[in-house]
Amino acid sequence: MLNSIFNPRSVAIIGASRDEKKVGHAILKNLISSGYRGKIYPVNPQAEEILGIRCYKSLKEINMPVELVVVCVPPAFTLQVIKEAIDIQVKAAVIITAGFKETGPEGAKLEEEIKKIAKDKIKIVGPNCLGVINTSNGLNATFASITPPGGRVSLFSQSGALGAVILELSYSKNIGIAKFISLGNKMDVTEIDCLEYFMKDPDTDVILGYIEDVTDGKKFLEVAKKLTKIKPVILIKAGGTKYGARAASSHTGALAGSDVAFDTASKQAGLIRAKGIDEFFFYGIGLAKKKLLDGNRLLIITNAGGPGILAADACEKNGFELPVLSKETIEALKEKLPKNASLYNPVDIIGDADAERYKFVLEKVINEENIDGIMIILTAQAMTEVEKVAEIIIEKDRKTSKPIFCCFMGDIKVKKAYEMFQANNIPAFPYPEATVSVFKKLYDFSRWKKRPLQEPIDEFGDIKKEEAYMLMSKFISKKNFQIKDSLAMEFLSCYGLKFPKRGFAKTPQEAVEVAKQIGYPVVMKVSSPEILHKTEVGGVKLNLKNDEEVEKAFLEITINAKKAMHDVFIEGVNIYQMVKAHRELIVGASYDRTFGHMIAVGLGGIYVEVLNDISFRIVPISKTEAYEMISELKAYKILKGIRGEKPVDIDAVVEVLLRISQLLKDFPQIIELDINPLACFEKEVLGLDARIIISDNLFNN
Repeated sequence: MLNSIFNPRSVAIIGASRDEKKVGHAILKNLISSGYRGKIYPVNPQAEEILGIRCYKSLKEINMPVELVVVCVPPAFTLQVIKEAIDIQVKAAVIITAGFKETGPEGAKLEEEIKKIAKDKIKIVGPNCLGVINTSNGLNATFASITPPGGRVSLFSQSGALGAVILELSYSKNIGIAKFISLGNKMDVTEIDCLEYFMKDPDTDVILGYIEDVTDGKKFLEVAKKLTKIKPVILIKAGGTKYGARAASSHTGALAGSDVAFDTASKQAGLIRAKGIDEFFFYGIGLAKKKLLDGNRLLIITNAGGPGILAADACEKNGFELPVLSKETIEALKEKLPKNASLYNPVDIIGDADAERYKFVLEKVINEENIDGIMIILTAQAMTEVEKVAEIIIEKDRKTSKPIFCCFMGDIKVKKAYEMFQANNIPAFPYPEATVSVFKKLYDFSRWKKRPLQEPIDEFGDIKKEEAYMLMSKFISKKNFQIKDSLAMEFLSCYGLKFPKRGFAKTPQEAVEVAKQIGYPVVMKVSSPEILHKTEVGGVKLNLKNDEEVEKAFLEITINAKKAMHDVFIEGVNIYQMVKAHRELIVGASYDRTFGHMIAVGLGGIYVEVLNDISFRIVPISKTEAYEMISELKAYKILKGIRGEKPVDIDAVVEVLLRISQLLKDFPQIIELDINPLACFEKEVLGLDARIIISDNLFNN
């Protein structure tokens, strides 16, 4: 799809300029200086030639096949340029020009017009973008100040300015770039198109991307899951703070901001998310090596105790083990290392270590069976042979499948070593913590790559789908968009979710009769469409053991509610079987505008938003993903049973998650759902309260 953008046989620059300060001049100059091997056609009706190349007054005057046009004219002329390009069958366009939807309604209208006429006729990058680069054919159709060195990393960026900065940094860090594309307003070509193209691109080993929004969440997930089984994808995602998250009225919705949705999608798709530019490059360098980390056992070799300790601390925080070397290896090290050297892990070969000492230790440990990866720390002392140590590491790295990461600390004294590492594709980082962090991302990617793709669970056979549809139709016809208490439980029961015995009463006398039928003790809760949190208005009474207590509770609940909310409409009181939970969870769902429904499980009860111990997934989910959600909770060890306590029924919680996943697939109009608390016992789980919110415009996407 993007081949005409990255591999055009000819490029026309519309708005090529003799003025060195104009974008049209910079792009033409970059195309020439980068050694582009195709035909170049500058278009400028006021010039005969620019930079020694003949100019044309219009696209049609070229009278030769043009595969890609780069548009640098003002917005008012852009529509006509695209029409002309379509007329002469140009395959792709890069609209550098700004002044479209990012400027307001008028610009948005013009952009929409271009999009309409271009559909299915010409592929468009931009508008409001930096351009495109392909180092393999010398294409630099950008106005960036430099052409990056060639390499195996491809990059897309929604921000042109940030893209220019990243290109400059890649040049200064000698990180080779295969292809670069600036997406701008994403009128046509999106991040999804880039992922699909780079997945099949033989020149690309690692993909880096900066995005501010995702065009189509479902398609993005689908493509990313396939791609990350082949190549690592590292993303910076901006615009996901709480200020960008939508307001939500339920517990689950309040906990599920937009950044949570992107994090969840990244986890499920095997994407690696960087928090900043440093991580962005560090992760790219580490994963470009193409060596996998087969286990979590690392060995640290250092000539300084402090950095070794920092590395060891970082390893423990990131879930790595530091195994002790074999007896034979330790004995061999003892013979040649100084007496004050540490022979365990980290292996501290002390500050006066020369290149031969590094070589000796590396040769002895590199084939240790209980070591999966090696981290080499060097601090440059007066006697340290920095470049010689680098040469030894480069040589040994070629002979092992184990990843070797270096941490040469300092500045001027280690600069040459970093150049050597970059030239030989050896991952090297300035600090121990950063080095371990990259090891962690490599380990995560290695496990993800070997993990089979997860398929959502098949539909449960006992679901009463027709009954659920009838109930939903009734809610909609009555404009009941907030379904609570017994109605919510009735609906959820159609999908096999279990709740205590329950009933409804409008008078104290009715309440007594219902309580007798359920059996004491009982719980009573106020029923009102206007009361969101019943406990806060005194609308809940627990452990009622007889008729007198029930009658009294009915009066107190209704009076409390009226005092708290004077004009509130009270339907009556819901009465439930009293259940004392072994443990309490919350299970719920919310709707994200980008990725669709997210399902959640966490520590429940009244403290859910304070403790924030919750795990999310985009639906539909597989059984494996449901188990992973539970195991991610800080409370997981408590659920499994500690200090002789009995465990809760984890399998039953998993089944609840899978049934809700199926429910959300069948009823996309549900935008929020809570079962809180979900009472968990040793052999079953029961929902004690439930709430569902459905969309009043019934979107079905």
